[in-house]
Order: sequence, then structure tokens, then C-alpha cells
Amino acid sequence: MKPENIIFDVGGVLVGFRWHDMLTDYGMTDAQADVFGPKIFEDELWPELDRERIPYWDLVELYVKKYPEMEKDLRFFFTYTERMVVPRPQVWERVVRLHEAGFKLYLLSNYSSVMFEKHTGGAPFREVMDGGIVSYMVHEVKPEQNIYRHLFDKYSLDPAKCLFLDDREDNIQTGESLGMPGIVIRSEAHVCQVLDELLERA
Repeated sequence: MKPENIIFDVGGVLVGFRWHDMLTDYGMTDAQADVFGPKIFEDELWPELDRERIPYWDLVELYVKKYPEMEKDLRFFFTYTERMVVPRPQVWERVVRLHEAGFKLYLLSNYSSVMFEKHTGGAPFREVMDGGIVSYMVHEVKPEQNIYRHLFDKYSLDPAKCLFLDDREDNIQTGESLGMPGIVIRSEAHVCQVLDELLERA
């Protein structure tokens, strides 16, 4: 059955990331970046940034308190996070065509308000979305079920008539457990292929 609604994650689907290059551009060695990045992203504070029950800059201060020896690097990273984004104009062009073809388009993504605006502000896909739930809006994060239910309820979506595109298998699995089919996106080329197939069926 052709889906009526396409649900997009942002990071890893609509935009790419170059966090390692961002850090080496800043002056870190490859080895230093290899340590710094995972320490930040795998810390228990990271999902709390996306949940945003605590304001963004207050969370940054918690990072600084936890890793005082990295204060300068932390303040650089959280101040200039737009430098790690890789635009995907080929994907965005296809998203616009999906909108023109009559698909309903929504976002379902984990993001703090600060990073979301820095990473997506001015991107053409924002203009053609019919709606969306970003984690900071509801203080819930994927792969927890509540954020999915917020999306379904707010827009009266039948999960069975949706297709969810996300780069994390656990996020897709939660959607499937709620009746929403999904595809784990592996690369920019892969998402372009998936969108091309949808456009062929339009």
C-alpha cells in the first residue's frame, strides 16, 4: 500500500553530520576528536539536551562541570554546532517534489531547540512540511513511544498509512511496534533512492 504520510528524522536523513571534521578544523588532532566526540554524544546528558526539560545553556554548564578539563572545547562545540552540519540539497529537492506530488510530510526528530534552528533554519524542506514533533517541543525523545504518539495524535495520523525514515534501527523498531512501517536510512544515496521510489509510485 502506498503511504499517505512520510515521516522524516532530520539528522542522518535530511542533513548529514561532520562532527569529526568540525573538531579537526577547530584544531584537534584526529585522536583528540576521536575521544571528544563519543564522550559528548554517549554521555547521559546528551539525550537530556534533546529532551530540553533543562534549558540548552544550562545543560552545557552541566557538561562543563562534569568535564572541567574540556571547558574550552565544550564551549566551542556547543556554541558553533552549525559547523558540523552537511546540507543535503539532493534530498531536499526530492522532498519538495514529494510535497508537490501530494504526500503529507512530517518531522519526527530528536533535537534541542538551539541545535534544531541552527541545523535546519532556512532549509527548503522546512517550508513544505505539514507538521512535525521535535523532541524539545514535548520533552520526550525517540525511541520512547510517547513522542510517536504525540505525532499521531496531534495530526490524527493512522500509523499504518505512514512511512518513517530514520537512521537508527531502534527508532524504526519503536515505530513498527506502534504500527508504523519504517526504513533504516544508511546514507544520503540511500535516502535519495527511497524517495525516488516513492516519487515513481506517486
